Amino acid sequence: MKRVHVDNYAPKYYSGKWSWNSEKDCLQFEAHNDLENARERYITTNGYKFLRTMDQEEELIFRQEYLVPKSHSSDDVVMEDIRNLVLYLMPRDFLTYKFIEFMHQWEVSQLIHSLIIYFEYYLRMVEFVLIRRDELSGQMGQVQSEQTNDMKRTFSVYLSQYRMLVARNYCLIIKGEGTMSKFYHMKPISNVSATIHDKYFHEHFLAVAIQIVWICMHRRAYFIIEMEMNRLFRSEHFVSAHPEYLNFTDAERSLLYGRNKKNFNYRVQESPLVQELKLVAEEDLPILWIGERKYRGTNIRIAEMELEYIVPGSQLRLIDVSHGILGHPKKLYNTLLSLDWPAVRFLNFSEKYDPYHIVRQPQMQIPKINELQMRKMCETYEHFYELHQASEQISHHQICKWVKRDINIKFFRSGGLLTNIVSRCEKELASTSSGPRVDLIIANYFRLISKVRKDINLSEKDSFTNHRLSSYASRISTIKAPRKTF
Repeated sequence: MKRVHVDNYAPKYYSGKWSWNSEKDCLQFEAHNDLENARERYITTNGYKFLRTMDQEEELIFRQEYLVPKSHSSDDVVMEDIRNLVLYLMPRDFLTYKFIEFMHQWEVSQLIHSLIIYFEYYLRMVEFVLIRRDELSGQMGQVQSEQTNDMKRTFSVYLSQYRMLVARNYCLIIKGEGTMSKFYHMKPISNVSATIHDKYFHEHFLAVAIQIVWICMHRRAYFIIEMEMNRLFRSEHFVSAHPEYLNFTDAERSLLYGRNKKNFNYRVQESPLVQELKLVAEEDLPILWIGERKYRGTNIRIAEMELEYIVPGSQLRLIDVSHGILGHPKKLYNTLLSLDWPAVRFLNFSEKYDPYHIVRQPQMQIPKINELQMRKMCETYEHFYELHQASEQISHHQICKWVKRDINIKFFRSGGLLTNIVSRCEKELASTSSGPRVDLIIANYFRLISKVRKDINLSEKDSFTNHRLSSYASRISTIKAPRKTF
C-alpha cells in the first residue's frame, strides 16, 4: 500500500455545513465564509467568550506559529497541545505577559494534570448517579442492599482521594512560595493585597482550566464540568444558577462531594479543595506525596493512583488507563482536537483491541467487599526514592509571541506569508546559503537526542527543582487554610 505524504501545514478542520444540491443530485459542502455571524462561533465560559471554531486562515496561522514543537511525544496528544489550543482560542483580555507565564509554570501544569484525572473519574460518577436514579425511581424501582451502599461509600472515598491530589497542587500555588511568589496577591514590601487584579487573574485561570478539561474530555458534559469546577474553587455560595446545571439530591451530593464538605456562612466559607486537606485519614497520607516520593507499602489503591499520576499522558496506553484524549494519536484528531471518526474506522478498533479507550465505554471497577476496612490495615514503609520530573521553562520570546497573538493574526491576514510544503521547498531550492557549521549541526543533534531520551540535566534545565523537593515536606505538613479564599 502506497503511503501518501500529508502536509502538516494544510488545514484539517473545515467549518461549514452539508446541504443537498438538487441540480447535481449530490451532497455539497458550504464553508462558513463569515464566522463572525456563525451561530456556534463562540462558547461562553464564566462570562468570557472563547472561540468554538476557526476558519481555514486562522487554522493555518495556528499550525504554523503556535503548535507544540516536535519532541519524543509529538505523534501523540499531550497536555501542551490542549493548552496551546485554548490559549489560541481564548479572549484578547487574557493575553497578558504575567498570565501566559503563569500558565506555563510547572505547578500550574501539575494542577491541570490532577484536574484532568479528577474529572475523568467524576464524570463516571455522575453517570453512575444518574443511572442509579433511574433504577430506583418508578413503579419498577429496585431495592438497595447494604452491599450497594458500601459500594457507593467506596466510590465516594475514591473520588475524594482524587480531589486530595487537586487540593495539594492547588495549595502549592495559593501559598505563593518559590516560583509562585511573583504571582501572589500580597506585595512583598507594602504587604497590601492586589484584590481586584487577583480577582480577574483567578477568573481567567478558572475559565481556561474549564476549557482545557472540557476539550480533554472529548468536549462532553460541558455544563457538568463548569459547575463542578466553579464549586471546587469558589464553594457552592458563589456558583451561579444555570438552567443547564444538574440538581442533585442530598444523598447524591453526599456521594459526589464527600464526607469532608461542610457549608458555613459565605464570609467564612472555605473552598472544598481546602476542606479536603483538613481531615485527611491516616491511610490516605501517602497520597500527599504522590509524584514526589516513590510509594512503598501494601496499599494497592495508592499504588494504582501513583501509577496513574506519574505515567506521562503520551504513555497511558501502556497501563490501560484513559484520561480523555491524552496519549491518543494526533492523526485521529483535527486541529481543534475533535475526533475524526473516518480515521478511527481505518484502524479497526474493537472491544478486544482498543488501546485508547475509544470503543470501550467508560466504566468503574466494582470494589471488593470491606475495601475501606482492608485499606486501614495496610502498611506504609520508609521511602527510598524521590521522583524528579524534567520540565522546560518557556522563553521570553515565546511569551511575547503569545501576547502578540492578535497582532500576528492581523499581520498574516493582511498579506503575511503563510508557508506550506511547496513554498518551503521553493525557498530552500532558491537559497544560496551554505547552511550552519558542522559543529552546530552536531550540537543540535545531541541536544535533540538528549531531549528524546529524557536525559536532561535537572540542575541546568530546572534549577528550582532541587530546592522545591527539599522544602516540600515542610510545606505539606504546614498546609492550612489559604490567606485568601477565592
